[in-house]
Amino acid sequence: MNALWWRLILVELRKMLDTRAGSWLLGAIGLSTAAIVTVMVIFAEPAEQTFATLFVLALLPVAFLLPVLGVLLVTTEWSQRTALTTFALVPVRHRVLAAKLAAAVVASVASVLTSLASAAAGMAVASATGGTGGTGSWRIEAALIGYAALFQVINVVMGVAFGMLLLNTPVAIVLLLLLPTVWTVLGGIVVRLRGVAEWLDLTLTTEPLLTAEVTAGQWARLATSVAAWVLLPLVAGMLRIQCRDIA
Repeated sequence: MNALWWRLILVELRKMLDTRAGSWLLGAIGLSTAAIVTVMVIFAEPAEQTFATLFVLALLPVAFLLPVLGVLLVTTEWSQRTALTTFALVPVRHRVLAAKLAAAVVASVASVLTSLASAAAGMAVASATGGTGGTGSWRIEAALIGYAALFQVINVVMGVAFGMLLLNTPVAIVLLLLLPTVWTVLGGIVVRLRGVAEWLDLTLTTEPLLTAEVTAGQWARLATSVAAWVLLPLVAGMLRIQCRDIA
């Protein structure tokens, strides 16, 4: 990749970090992660204080809040009217959109590393204070780390996709958080929807990624739900931005 491509990615990463909303959101993610690990270290049974368990729990607040940062990465270009400057400097719009996706992937991977560090810190504190009682295991499957990275990438790219499709910060955030939840509730309540929900409920299909084993059937259901919730709005959003006039 050439220097321009790397520069675009670095610019998009900076956009995620140097806004007030982005800074507060990252702070909330850090505090939530630290709080969950602290609660586990203090209150969980020693046998439950394992590295893998702390790692998975540390992923959850990130998976919930980081996609909002993906929304902001796109929508603030239009709400703050910086899109005119961005696309004037880089007229080929798909390059900017690809850089935003790449920045989202980098942020996702970085969040997994941060979760690993949080889990390791929790284990170190528990061991030093005798919380694990010698029963907490530091063992973690490499597959779990890889699946966790995929889990976070799916969530954050979904946020970027909703942002591209809607180009409105409040609407994109509300629908991003509301629609999957409503679908999960309906799939659990309405009997006729349960079979469909097994294939289209992203909450259900991504759950196996928080374990060390994923079966072929689970991969198929995951691919179907990702196509519906991530790829479809992503492609539609890219086409919308490519064709939209910049005022």
